[in-house]
Amino acid sequence: MTETGSYKDTVNLPKTNFDMRANAVKREPEIQKFWQENKIYERLSENNPGDLFILHDGPPYANGSLHLGHALNRILKDIINRYQLLQGRKARYVPGWDCHGLPIELKVLQNMKSAERQSLTPLQLRQKAKEFALKTVDEQRESSKLYGIWGDWDHPYLTLQPEYEAAQIGVFGQMVLKGYIYRGLKPVHWSPSSRTALAEAELEYPEGHTSRSIYVAFPITGLSDAVKAQAGEFLPNLAIAIWTTTPWTIPANLAVAVNPELSYAVVEVETSGKYIIVATDLVESLSTTLGSQLTVKTTFKGKDLEHSTYRHPLFDRESPVVIGGDYVTTESGTGLVHTAPGHGQEDYMVGQRYGLPILSPVDDNGNFTEEAGQFSGLNVLGDGNQAVIDALLSAGSLLKEEPYVHKYPYDWRTKKPTIFRATEQWFASVEGFRDEALKAIASVKWIPPQGENRITPMVAERSDWCISRQRIWGVPIPVFYDEETGEPLLNEETIAHVQTIIASKGSDAWWELSVEDLLPEKYRNNHRSYRKGTDTMDVWFDSGSSWAAVLQQRPELRYPADIYLEGSDQHRGWFQSSLLTSVAVNNRAPYKTVLTHGFTLDEQGRKQSKSLGNVVDPKIVIDGGKNQKEEPPYGSDVLRLWVSSVDYTSDVPLGKNILKQLADVRNKIRNTARFLLGNLHDFDPQKDAVPFEELPELDRYMLHRMTEVFNEITKAFESFQFFRFFQVVQNFCVVDLSNFYLDIAKDRLYISAPNSFRRRSCQTVLAIALENLARAIAPVLCHMAEDIWQYLPYKTPYKSVFESGWIQLDKQWFDPEIAVLWQQLRQIRTEVNKVLEQARVEKMIGSSLEAKVLLFVTDEKLRNSIKSLNTSNGIDELRYLFITSQAELLDSPEALEGLKHNLQSDTWGIGVVKAEGEKCDRCWNYSTHVGEFAQHPLLCERCVPALAGEF
Repeated sequence: MTETGSYKDTVNLPKTNFDMRANAVKREPEIQKFWQENKIYERLSENNPGDLFILHDGPPYANGSLHLGHALNRILKDIINRYQLLQGRKARYVPGWDCHGLPIELKVLQNMKSAERQSLTPLQLRQKAKEFALKTVDEQRESSKLYGIWGDWDHPYLTLQPEYEAAQIGVFGQMVLKGYIYRGLKPVHWSPSSRTALAEAELEYPEGHTSRSIYVAFPITGLSDAVKAQAGEFLPNLAIAIWTTTPWTIPANLAVAVNPELSYAVVEVETSGKYIIVATDLVESLSTTLGSQLTVKTTFKGKDLEHSTYRHPLFDRESPVVIGGDYVTTESGTGLVHTAPGHGQEDYMVGQRYGLPILSPVDDNGNFTEEAGQFSGLNVLGDGNQAVIDALLSAGSLLKEEPYVHKYPYDWRTKKPTIFRATEQWFASVEGFRDEALKAIASVKWIPPQGENRITPMVAERSDWCISRQRIWGVPIPVFYDEETGEPLLNEETIAHVQTIIASKGSDAWWELSVEDLLPEKYRNNHRSYRKGTDTMDVWFDSGSSWAAVLQQRPELRYPADIYLEGSDQHRGWFQSSLLTSVAVNNRAPYKTVLTHGFTLDEQGRKQSKSLGNVVDPKIVIDGGKNQKEEPPYGSDVLRLWVSSVDYTSDVPLGKNILKQLADVRNKIRNTARFLLGNLHDFDPQKDAVPFEELPELDRYMLHRMTEVFNEITKAFESFQFFRFFQVVQNFCVVDLSNFYLDIAKDRLYISAPNSFRRRSCQTVLAIALENLARAIAPVLCHMAEDIWQYLPYKTPYKSVFESGWIQLDKQWFDPEIAVLWQQLRQIRTEVNKVLEQARVEKMIGSSLEAKVLLFVTDEKLRNSIKSLNTSNGIDELRYLFITSQAELLDSPEALEGLKHNLQSDTWGIGVVKAEGEKCDRCWNYSTHVGEFAQHPLLCERCVPALAGEF
């Protein structure tokens, strides 16, 4: 072979069928099918040698399509579970769904005509709600599988399953027996639009709510002995001034609260000549607000006002001045608080202290009742508000009305304002086990740590939990009422009997069966008549009982769970309801660790919403949109890579630009893997691997570098800091492999004889890098990792990458000393490349192989280390490091003087000159020996023995 170009077939070029393109839309379903057919998840979660690992799923509502927030949540869970499986633990994931409650009931009713709604029986509504929920569960389940989520999809937990409902009744029953459940008339958040009580977690506080705030004067009818001497002279023209943002609650006013430590003043109102009592600190600002100069006549402490009395301006009623709590401040209003025990939490508590009645003249629809007299029938959030203001004006009690922008609670489903209203409800007494709950919170690991700071005050300050709802689609509160006395019948026997019925028939039985069938034998003929309660349980009680209905009930799981993982809004939702029920029953938290994530935003940092048109649909990310040029199909791995790339503890952005960048990162990792696969096509580790002791120094350095990289990745997964994995793996593929080791390795891999030591030692490192890279990316890029494993050109004992276990490192690879030298050499290489680039730009050379590098190193110790490296076994020579035809290590910098292309510093000097000799027709290196070999006159001194299998 003497002709130019005829040696190309003797070069060992990469060979692999592993596609350069991910082709995710076709390939990912094939891989998912492979997992399913081979039962990879089932076998690992059952047979792994390690201990159990339980990430308990917080149930999303079965009332719509999955959105990006669901994808973020479920992928985070899957990353954790897959990592635990790779670590050899029995990670078992049972997905769940919240199937009861108002959201589903509303969806069903919205889809019906008015006449249909009117004729609907409770059981018909429940049947329709169940069908809707189950249909949505199926849709959401299929979407979740698209993300590559592993779990027991054939046996999820649903809060509508009879066994779940029965376990929930059991939790309720145990709380009853411990004295934590009671019925009471208390003000609760009430939604007139949904006609039910709501929990705090079912409220939202939209920006820009404006209330009509009013300042009102209540005429004083009697002063306490403590202030009579000072202020008696101002009677009968003296009034007490209050401020409220809910004028409609004035008919329910039964007291005015003061702060005992604040100073209050009798002031003269310049324009009217009347006198009002306000907080002394607010006199100046109120003069401006009321548009009239207020002149202080006398002052006294708030505690001295207690037991003074005033007359209601609209009703024939006298009420007291009472001592309030620290909620009475001078931050706004008048420093005196209008108190309606039927319409406010603090009002109720103060009213209880003073024995005030609980007046709430408002019905389920938010309309005034007959108790409200002239306002009867008016809606409190509409005409009722105006009517009260008009009446106060007519009575001469209205001092001022002005708009007030503040946060106000809205029903999270109907998006309409709620009211505070006293109704007969069932409550869980948080006060009864609050201290234990706070201790349980402190025993849990919170990620991020501020999660503990969020939930602690919520529980510390929480009023009793209203657990009853006035809905049909839910688990019934299993209570009976004596028809004659109204007394509730709720005890161990009645609860256990209902629980047994629900376990076999489901909660429909409460509506299907008669009272006699639902009662235990001894209550059926005791000469008393009972009726069934009509309240259902708060859905937070449903989902909050999942530790009992799922973790404790399923033999393959364990209580408490290792981890709960949901959005940060669940500190007031599922995390809290689960904690409260678990502590109340078992005096312990249901979880060891709680991890929270933020919400999804667009690339401008705005909340994603349909109205803004900035919603990223995970299904479109995976499968592509109608216009695939605008919305290409990226597959689920890119979505999963996004989840790993962000600091999920904060709100996280996603949009077209970010997706494109992530696809580029995925492709870089893929192409690195493809290069490794291609260059291992003729390598079998069993036969061809070079022992560690014999590896050249560069290869041993790369193994050391891998210990650093893969240990860092392990730490990232252990600490749930997946963004560190993202950064490290990307850096490893691009900087350590592509730009450094693989760049240098090409000559060894392509030019050497196939079975030469020079090539096999390099392949040994490539195989280790490839297998560990596949394992390291498997929790996140699960499809790509499996794809890589299926294309390994040699046999392994493992059918799937997930069976192969986590990263496998050898302790002897760790060698910080070798790393010191090679870090310096990599730095020198970077500087050499700058000089080569300069020479290339100025057309002195084309390829770097047309160059010879002259290197002087100032530090004698480093120079000697490089010299010994450069004269060793001919593998790690400087020329290969720089990818030039020659490299000369100089003993002094003189040779660099006068060179056009050079770079000098205190540490080293670098020069570039034209390579010596002729270009070898096979390896394209320049050599002074080309032409010396009669049989191969066009080849260099390396390629001739390589053809003979010797180099």
